[in-house]
Amino acid sequence: MSAVVLDPSTFAEQILGDIATNRIQLPTLPEVALRVREAVESEDSNAATIAEIVTQDPALTARLLQVANSALYGGARRIDNIQTVVTRMGLKLVKNLVISLAMKQIFQATSDALDHAFRRIWNDSVEVAAIARVLATSVHGLDPEQAMLAGLIHNIGALPVFTRLELELGFEADQALVERLLNEVAPALGRDMLREWQFADCLAEVPVACLDLKREREKADYADLVLVARLEHLASSGKVDADTCPMEWPNYSAFARVGVDTEITVLELEGPAEQIAEVRSLLSG
Repeated sequence: MSAVVLDPSTFAEQILGDIATNRIQLPTLPEVALRVREAVESEDSNAATIAEIVTQDPALTARLLQVANSALYGGARRIDNIQTVVTRMGLKLVKNLVISLAMKQIFQATSDALDHAFRRIWNDSVEVAAIARVLATSVHGLDPEQAMLAGLIHNIGALPVFTRLELELGFEADQALVERLLNEVAPALGRDMLREWQFADCLAEVPVACLDLKREREKADYADLVLVARLEHLASSGKVDADTCPMEWPNYSAFARVGVDTEITVLELEGPAEQIAEVRSLLSG
């Protein structure tokens, strides 16, 4: 069977139409993440309230305890209850961790083909998130957990793209076209989804801004972190082209703002590589 040809702009319009008529349901943030975020942002939030919400999700509870007791978060003394986790780590840190850990639930598919596509996006996002978190530890004013979350959501717009492809074509489209759709359609969809989820602008703009290799600004932001992390991940996995190859990195000012030497990747540095592996393990668990 010959590959199906689609025009990206027409495809984007079809997706938006499908969303407007509920033919495609955009993913929503898991309920526990929404409740924790709302509770943290309220004036009367406290550790007991947050712990009560989290413990209603046994799987999330177990993963948050695993994170709190990991070497990455200085787990010298073992913590065995969520209220202590919240007290020791703080409300905002726990909020970002809960959203990040719950994010995997969004990547649940309804078919084997979608599952394969979603797992590919999730695994790539985890790698970018892990690298971005480690990079953020050396950048003044940027929060490592926010950076990790930025990495996890940077390609969230791919989910409705893949859902529409399966619905319409059963994944019979040419692979080059699929990649073009992911590059040209998914970023704006991701930004719209994050705005719908009421993410802060510094995160909502990441899906689009992290692809602007020539972006200029005075100080590093989360899009810079994800941009650099994404390029480092692409290089480490051999997925490079003329724009993303390491030879071009000195031309991209985001590296200087983030403070990364373009002559070496963070994955080649022993300490950062260990931290990246730890974050990868925690997010993939």
